[in-house]
Formats: sequence, structure tokens, C-alpha cells
Amino acid sequence: MGQMERRNAARAEELKQYKSLRHYEVVYRGFSAVIEAKMAVEANYDAASGKTFRVVSTSGSKLLINKVLMRLLETEKAASADQRSTALTPANYRFTPGGMENEAGRPSYVLEVEPLTANKLLYRGKIWVDAADFAVVRIEGEPARNPSFWIAHTSIQHRYSKTEGFWLPKSNRSETKVRVGGTAVLTIDYGTYQVAPQAPLKALAGEVQ
Repeated sequence: MGQMERRNAARAEELKQYKSLRHYEVVYRGFSAVIEAKMAVEANYDAASGKTFRVVSTSGSKLLINKVLMRLLETEKAASADQRSTALTPANYRFTPGGMENEAGRPSYVLEVEPLTANKLLYRGKIWVDAADFAVVRIEGEPARNPSFWIAHTSIQHRYSKTEGFWLPKSNRSETKVRVGGTAVLTIDYGTYQVAPQAPLKALAGEVQ
């Protein structure tokens, strides 16, 4: 775990900016009805100011757009501003080794993770950690705390991919069972990243001169 923490911290220090065009889709099926909504979002990350989002387009149910997709953006922005309380560290999780598996053709450590607090932004389940880069490449689990009385259960599948040396979110699929009946499936395609890493110190020194 110490190796993963150190490598994650180093990557976070080096990553200064990125942007991508994401595509969100949520489909609710219940009571013989199907309701869906889609949203395209330009996501920008800046190490100094955090994450910002610009909604490019929306379609479908206004209720799902406002109550699900827009709230999802608000939650991610809040989590980005308070990364310590949600980071994958021993301060927030208990880790149990679960062997090794190949993930996307690369050897990975498998770990069971159990949250230490009932924070709705934490999760319990399994993670796959790349054996060479010590970066999380896959997550399967459920929220540590049910975010709403109306939700019976939520399962999460999250994957990362390597871009310009950084492991960034690739896709997400969340399936939620609603107590009053029906199932909502949320998918996120994080798109192609444009990454701007920290300029090397020597290059910066040369610019100053």
C-alpha cells in the first residue's frame, strides 16, 4: 500500500491539466416504462483550481438530467475539493490481499477494500492495481453508505486507462435497484484526454533565463 500511495502522490504532483469530452447516459426501467437521458460534458482539470465542467448538450428526461446527471457532476466536484477524505489510503480503507490476475493484459494485484467510515463517497468491494505502475486499473463494488432511502442497492464497475503516463478514468457503469420498483443504469464514457503534465524543472529554468 505504501508503494501505491507514493506513486499516486507522484503522479498527482506531475499532472497539472487535462480536458476531455465525456458522455453520460442514464436509463430507468420500471412499471412498464423506460425513461432515459443523455448529457455531453466538457471536463477540465487544473491542479491549482480543481475540476470544472461545462455542459455541451442534453437530451431526454429533464428529471433525470437535473436529479441524476447534474447532481453527479456536483458530487464529483465536491469530492475533488476534498480528496483526502475519499483517497484510496489506509486512513479511509482496510485492505486485504486477494492474489493476482491479468487486467487488460497486464499483471495486477487484487485487493479487497473495506471503508473505515460510512461515507457515501467511499465504497466496498475489490480493486485491481497494476503491478508495474501501482495504479488502480479497475474497481468493482458498492457505496459504503446508501445515498438515499429510495435506493435498495447499487453496484459499480469503474475502469481506468493509461494516457501520457497517467492512469485516468475510462468508463463507469452503475446499476441501481430502486425500492419502489425498477432499475436505473448509468454509464459514463470519459472520452479521449488531452493531458498537460508539469513542465520539467530544467525547461522552466531555461525559460527564465
